[in-house]
Amino acid sequence: MSFALWNILSELKKEYEFVELSHSLNNDTPIWSGMPDGVVELNKTAFDWGNPMLECLIETYKFPGQFGTHVDFPGHFVKGMPLSETFGTESMFYPLVVIDITEKVKKDREYAATAEDVKEWEKKYGNIPDGAFVALRTDISKAWPDNETMSGVDKDGGEHFPGWSLDALKYIYETRKANANGHEALDTDASKETIKAGDLACERYVLRQGKMQVEVMQNLDKVAEAGAIVIVTWPRIEKATGLPARVIAITPKKK
Repeated sequence: MSFALWNILSELKKEYEFVELSHSLNNDTPIWSGMPDGVVELNKTAFDWGNPMLECLIETYKFPGQFGTHVDFPGHFVKGMPLSETFGTESMFYPLVVIDITEKVKKDREYAATAEDVKEWEKKYGNIPDGAFVALRTDISKAWPDNETMSGVDKDGGEHFPGWSLDALKYIYETRKANANGHEALDTDASKETIKAGDLACERYVLRQGKMQVEVMQNLDKVAEAGAIVIVTWPRIEKATGLPARVIAITPKKK
């Protein structure tokens, strides 16, 4: 009998770092402003200590699918497209590509990553591998859970945050055959791209391709831009348009 996988796991723990890319959740976790009141209710006691039937504690958890760090499935934005049950375990493991636009974001809070930004990554590391998860690093997640600061909310309620442009996403999906993308903001589209299109056109594009994406990521500054892998997990709930996700990177240790 072969124990090769055990040996691989031991090597991973010894030679690599495991980095948390998702935020923890609680009753104060920011949610989309369009959500009605009462959609979040975590840790509500359903069966308490001292019950003569059984000495234990059971809680209930109520939340929208798009809550905290979460995965979006195609049917979230495109009627009739696949939902959660279509994406099995093979959809949880990817080569991780991190596109760093932090310096551009410092100059332009609403900067939209372009295909040229992706090509700059490729000049350093080679072509994006087929089936990759391409994550956009902006560092705005460092303000979490202060959503107003993270999203750049102005005095009139307008949002100003960085994100993707349509040409960048078309490049990674149509030219480089990526399987998923992710970002730190609550939305895919840079806010100025949303205003320009009058819609979340970038998010709609991704989901129309039958792909999934992860929103509200963190700690992308702690993983290698190339060479890491990412594990994306979510509860096995059928017919979900989106679900909170636990996202972990396995990345080479910094020398």
